[in-house]
Amino acid sequence: MKPLAGIILAGGLARRMGGGDKPLREVAGISLLQRVIDRLLPQVQCLALSANGPADRFAPFGLPVIADVIPGHLGPLAGILSGLYRAKAQGLEYCLSAAGDTPLLPLDLAHGLWRQSQDGSRAAIAISGERQHPVFGLWPVGLIEAMEQALAAQQRGLWRFAQAQGAGLAPWPAQPIDPFFNVNTPDDIEVLAKMLKPR
Repeated sequence: MKPLAGIILAGGLARRMGGGDKPLREVAGISLLQRVIDRLLPQVQCLALSANGPADRFAPFGLPVIADVIPGHLGPLAGILSGLYRAKAQGLEYCLSAAGDTPLLPLDLAHGLWRQSQDGSRAAIAISGERQHPVFGLWPVGLIEAMEQALAAQQRGLWRFAQAQGAGLAPWPAQPIDPFFNVNTPDDIEVLAKMLKPR
């Protein structure tokens, strides 16, 4: 597997949880974002956060914060595009993307996606059970132009883009715990806290 840049999409708003940056919510004294960083950092050569607005709110994490290259809050595709620009600037050929509110992400995410990328010749996204998780993807920098064109055409859907590029599907089991469980509500915080308790 070749070295990868990593990008965490960290700018999601917690509308169903009273507002604010969802990845900054804490479970058992540790933020969702820190849990994601701890699991993703060993899998990549360099890691950055994708978020718009004031970057200083992420200062405690000690990672570069990258705003969308194309303004307008266009969603995860724009964040991943910014990650690809950074990967290219770092001399890397691939960017691994992940969501900032998914603290159980696989420790073998990079390897699993690489296996389905045909040795890096195509994009790959994660699936668990019957669900696709295109935010968790491996993206070659060769897709920069295609992403730019999709956003210019107002085609923001990440799953649709992945399909159009013939992305491979990397499977993980959804049981007993789905590694792509994401936190959207106060109830999800409680569920996650139970998952994290030692058994």
